[in-house]
Amino acid sequence: MKVILVNGGPHKEGCTYTALREVADALEQNGIETEIFWLGNDPVAGCIDCGYCKKTDRCFRNDCVNEFLEKAADTDGFVFGTPVHFASAAGALISFLDRAFYGRDFSGKVGAAVISCRRAGSTATFDEINKYFAIKGMPIVTSSYWNMVHGNTPEEVKQDLEGMQTMRILGRNMAWLLKCIEAGKQAGVPEPEKEEKVWTNFVR
Repeated sequence: MKVILVNGGPHKEGCTYTALREVADALEQNGIETEIFWLGNDPVAGCIDCGYCKKTDRCFRNDCVNEFLEKAADTDGFVFGTPVHFASAAGALISFLDRAFYGRDFSGKVGAAVISCRRAGSTATFDEINKYFAIKGMPIVTSSYWNMVHGNTPEEVKQDLEGMQTMRILGRNMAWLLKCIEAGKQAGVPEPEKEEKVWTNFVR
């Protein structure tokens, strides 16, 4: 089993990475393979609803989104990490998520959000990222507190002992859930029945 942890921060080994690394270490200690995937600092364009991906399962923009999607097919879970920018997730990560999640079936794959902030805006950002999982039928992994760390530098993040503990517990909880899902499959428990999507538009 494998989990990809996406670093949506502008710094490859900054505060967001520090939190994700703690989650990854806990996952690995529990037998789960991990990869930390940094978006980088090149601009990430938003979705333009062109429909290209529905025909090819790839975005017409050949960037980090396509690189991620190639890995995602064989991945069992995702952790998306972001710093807080104006009480919201980093713009690059939102553009990335809009395109990566558009028209794709991630149901059954587990997801978790990790938020890094200096002081505030963390809960609004936490809610924002979790909505991507909820609309795709993904089990959302929780911890002993909302998945967030505080600090203005990686060194300060490491001093947030409660935050770092929250990351470790998140990693262990995700490993446990992944193993439970796998055990269910081995025992012959069927996945939930899927229905064709019903669209209700109130404007006629």
